Amino acid sequence: MGSVIVDESFVSDPLLLSSFRVLDDACPNDTRLPAFMVSKTRGFLPRADPVVELPAVFAPLESLLERMPVKRLDGSPGLLAEGKLGDAILKDHLLPDLTDAINEPEVRANLPLLNALYRDYAFLASAFLLEPCHMNFLKGKPYGLGRDVLPACVARPIARTARICGFKPFMEYAGSYALFNYRLQDPGKGLQYDNLRLIRAFEHGLDPTSSEAGFVLVHVDMVRNSGPLVAGTCDCLSVVENQQSRAAFNQGLAQVAGALTRINSVMETMWAKSRPEQYTSFRTFIFGITSQSMFPDGVAYEGVGKDGFEAASPDTKTRLSFRGESGANDSMVPLMDAFLQIPMPDTPLTEILKDFRQYRPSNHRQFLAYVHARSSQLGVKDFALGEGVGDDTEKRESVRLWLQILNQVRDFRWRHWCFGKEYILKRTNHPTATGGSPIITWLPNQLKAVLLEMQAIYAEATGGEPAARTGSAKTKLGEDIDDIMDMVRRQSVTLAKEVARYCEERGV
Repeated sequence: MGSVIVDESFVSDPLLLSSFRVLDDACPNDTRLPAFMVSKTRGFLPRADPVVELPAVFAPLESLLERMPVKRLDGSPGLLAEGKLGDAILKDHLLPDLTDAINEPEVRANLPLLNALYRDYAFLASAFLLEPCHMNFLKGKPYGLGRDVLPACVARPIARTARICGFKPFMEYAGSYALFNYRLQDPGKGLQYDNLRLIRAFEHGLDPTSSEAGFVLVHVDMVRNSGPLVAGTCDCLSVVENQQSRAAFNQGLAQVAGALTRINSVMETMWAKSRPEQYTSFRTFIFGITSQSMFPDGVAYEGVGKDGFEAASPDTKTRLSFRGESGANDSMVPLMDAFLQIPMPDTPLTEILKDFRQYRPSNHRQFLAYVHARSSQLGVKDFALGEGVGDDTEKRESVRLWLQILNQVRDFRWRHWCFGKEYILKRTNHPTATGGSPIITWLPNQLKAVLLEMQAIYAEATGGEPAARTGSAKTKLGEDIDDIMDMVRRQSVTLAKEVARYCEERGV
């Protein structure tokens, strides 16, 4: 599509965006391609279902991971049940440094396999570092301090695989914890929720009915609906770029709105599949290092340099700090932020949002940056709100669809805020989320931005907010949109009151 002007906060190298290829076919059998490439069929899911079995040389790693969870697949207690994982690595030396095995030709040439190794070392690293905090949690104590030295047998392999696969050498949402951590119980049944199982788990997640399994697999179930989201976004950009009909543009918007509606519908199932009262019992293991009291001085990675790559000398120790796993690192709603050009406030909280962009697969990062730049350059928002081709009826429908998409983004972020209140704020006083953002104010920062954007567009489209409506009174956008906007105004007031109350209660 040619060169674009890029918001550099989306990606470190704007030159990567001179063109971007969204796959029409995810090429699931091509092991030469990265596991994560955006496609119109699988969206932000990996191109193929994650690799489950490791080569024989990694048997010691596999053995530790099988024995690691609080409750193993057969129901017996695992190493984390009694805080024995650290001893297995440090005292019993059950894990050799397998970094050199990663360079074996059959491993190095298989990028999805390397992604699986990254996933597995990320699980082991998080469990090892946060095991003491989990044991404190079980005793009803504050988290205390985690281990602050990651031994070379874990640090060097995770650094090697992260570098090759394009991740940070710590657990990430897509590449390890969630989107590359499912398997199909029956391959013939596909990506149906009841057919999904976890590959790795910290607590009871190998039981598919557990809250840990539900928490991860609902995310997978949501993202399996992202193919049409990607396809609709690409269609809209193409229509505006090539000056096609507004009817075709509206068709693309309708596809985006439909995909978001399905995603939100799946998101609502989280309440039943991952019980709020059980979340904190496995949440300990997905905290990060950045902005966390458990790691005041970061973590020393043995055999790793300052750039996060393994060092020439295994005796090297470098203190590093990374954000933890967070659903905020998913790419679906950030895609909408980029496409819809939602203005975010100039606050430190928005700076955290920008920092989170580093914790996604590199292909996702580049796609989001490309969409943000291209949507801005083409004036997609102005086109949607009435500029350019089309009759009045078609233009009215564009505005309606644009607001409906924004409403789905609002619905997603409002539910996420409700999750935060019920799963976290009611159950812990720890001030930061797993990714290191402030637990009270960060989600409302983005939610408020969407609420304000909806009100601004609605006011512009209707010539100002309508008077109090009674009976059949409605604006030219239709009663359904008017009803949405009534709710938006009420929700804005409610959000401000809730945030103020929580801040006062916690002295924030």
